[in-house]
Amino acid sequence: MVSLLLSGGRLIDGTGAPPVGDAVVLVEDGLISWAGPAAAMPPVPPGTTELALGGRTVLPGFFDCHTHLTMRPGEGDALDRLTAPQSLRVLRAVPNLRDTLDAGVTTVRDLSGADLGMKLAVDRGLVPGPRISIAIRILSITGGHGDWRSANGVDLTGGSGGGAVADGPDEFVRATRAVLLEGADCVKIAASGGMSSPNGEPGHGGLTAAEIRAVVGEADRHGGVPVAAHAQAGPGLHDAVLAGVRSIEHGYQLEARTVEEMLARGTFLVPTLSTLTREVTGPRPVVERRRRWIDTARECLGRAFAAGVPVALGTDAGLVPHGANLRELALLVEFGLSPMAALVAGTSAAARLCGLGDELGSIEAGKRADLVVVDGDPLTRISSLADPANVVLVLKDGRVEKNLGVRSPAT
Repeated sequence: MVSLLLSGGRLIDGTGAPPVGDAVVLVEDGLISWAGPAAAMPPVPPGTTELALGGRTVLPGFFDCHTHLTMRPGEGDALDRLTAPQSLRVLRAVPNLRDTLDAGVTTVRDLSGADLGMKLAVDRGLVPGPRISIAIRILSITGGHGDWRSANGVDLTGGSGGGAVADGPDEFVRATRAVLLEGADCVKIAASGGMSSPNGEPGHGGLTAAEIRAVVGEADRHGGVPVAAHAQAGPGLHDAVLAGVRSIEHGYQLEARTVEEMLARGTFLVPTLSTLTREVTGPRPVVERRRRWIDTARECLGRAFAAGVPVALGTDAGLVPHGANLRELALLVEFGLSPMAALVAGTSAAARLCGLGDELGSIEAGKRADLVVVDGDPLTRISSLADPANVVLVLKDGRVEKNLGVRSPAT
């Protein structure tokens, strides 16, 4: 039996419970066997390795529920994206995996780009990285957010898994079956346009209500596979919630009636504030348009947060840098969550969204030992987690993946 004791730390367990001072966490064979105050600690197995945290804070490994691991901001020009072999795109993702893990994110949902091979490579230890839940590609209508073909039919994604195009409920049933055949853990649809859509605006229509219901029904038929809806504005937001999607991605213009439905159904909101607030350059109207959308989202998302809609952390990493994932925590606070609620959004709430709440997301006995140790107190300075240098220890399944100087008491 391999056992590890983290001692002398401050524990934030991811459930929203108050922090525990002078806490210990005992890990045995990749699982948490005990966590709590040092004064109540049970006997430690012989041969246990101890790491002294020196008053640092230990938290659950974080989730990023909206990533694109095969993308990286500013990487390659348009011709390169069109002509690069698929193997090159996959190998380019290896540093993205490492950067994400070093940031303290031990689990991600990749919502288009990563395939089953990348997921298995991480699972089998061939490359270091967070465990991956995959959607493979986004399902879109002709001319919708996921249709990256030019007017003459050239695929401008370069075949990187950008989108699959269908029209009508029957075609979307086939498209859903196809992506599940390729190993998708969740299904992603384009229920609205988007700021980066090749054709249209965020409020423009995506899948119809009947098409969304067809996807949700087919995914549910295959073992209850969840559906994630790209939905920034317009009627697609409400249609997606009524159809039973598991999460709304972005949700920048949520209406009050949609918030009520999300509360009634337990629909998750993944706000991706990192990509919303990223700096954009270009003509003045482009910059001003982005600013207006930020103002709209601040009002609409703030209302959803205050109402208690379930929130899970997601960044759209790939459009924004990998490794800066936990910048999203401070943005969630800026838009209305408390620091503790933001930490829950990045841990136990995100684990529930991903169907992993029984295994991950909180520091409780019996759960997998995904643990992060950070300098300082994230409840008083949550912005410090944006810097991976402040994430000094990362454990995934009890295995040390990063250690910036946390040592045993004897050394």
